[in-house]
Amino acid sequence: MVDVSEKAVTTREATATGTVSTTPEVMALLGSGGLPKGDALAVARVAGIMGAKKTPDLIPLCHPLPISKATIDFELGETTVTILATVKTRGVTGVEMEALTAVSVAALSVYDMIKAVDKHAVISGIQVLAKSGGKSGDWVAPAGSPGPGSPGPGNPATETGARQ
Repeated sequence: MVDVSEKAVTTREATATGTVSTTPEVMALLGSGGLPKGDALAVARVAGIMGAKKTPDLIPLCHPLPISKATIDFELGETTVTILATVKTRGVTGVEMEALTAVSVAALSVYDMIKAVDKHAVISGIQVLAKSGGKSGDWVAPAGSPGPGSPGPGNPATETGARQ
């Protein structure tokens, strides 16, 4: 683990995003709460918050942090669920990993809730959108920056010719 004992305690916040893609029919079921397993968004919200809190148990070398805020929001499109996770702490290291874990666990929960009606759903685009606090200050992802699964400039996998 990195020694963070000399770092200043500051308010730190991070927001991450990810997307679950499915069919319009499944989105209608998801929006109405008509999925076989029930209300996917409620389950995913709780799962995402739990994921943020459990990050140091899941990711080696992550510092345990006193999380003061964790929110999971959803934007429903015609064929996508966009997940936004915001995590906040007052501490000596940032909460980007907690926000990324929250989004990942929420996306996995949505997938689990819809897999009975769509085995081809896809999770993609998990990335940090913004962070604030600490020595390095505020950072916001450039507008239009591609997610990890997006083709194009800025994605190392695309630039090196690796398969997506």
